[in-house]
Amino acid sequence: MFSLVSCKQGRISDNIEIDISESTKFSKDEITNSIECVKSNFNFEGATLTKIWYDEKKSNNLVDIYLENGNGSQNGVSEEDVIILLSNFYVDDSGKNPVLNRDTIYTDYQWILIRDNEKSEWKIDSFGF
Repeated sequence: MFSLVSCKQGRISDNIEIDISESTKFSKDEITNSIECVKSNFNFEGATLTKIWYDEKKSNNLVDIYLENGNGSQNGVSEEDVIILLSNFYVDDSGKNPVLNRDTIYTDYQWILIRDNEKSEWKIDSFGF
């Protein structure tokens, strides 16, 4: 995984595209809440979040990897309390971001969110590729 640390300097596009696939694992509200968590924590300086989506098939495959090899293999989180969203964002050419490439669109960027149980709020556990 690739991680960034910065101040709250990211932007959300006025025309952000949000796509939620059919789900047998989570309710629409659960997915929407996870998307809002990512949006409110998007803080990559000089970057604009342009698309965020939940694809259950891709998410389930990535969750399996997370539970076997990622933080999920250590933190004891249950499969039903992990959701992985994908996103695209654009980094402008200002040079304000010292980590990401200027004037670049990043695609399929992963956000791994976990919760304690079905009633608790989502929190970002990890993000990257």
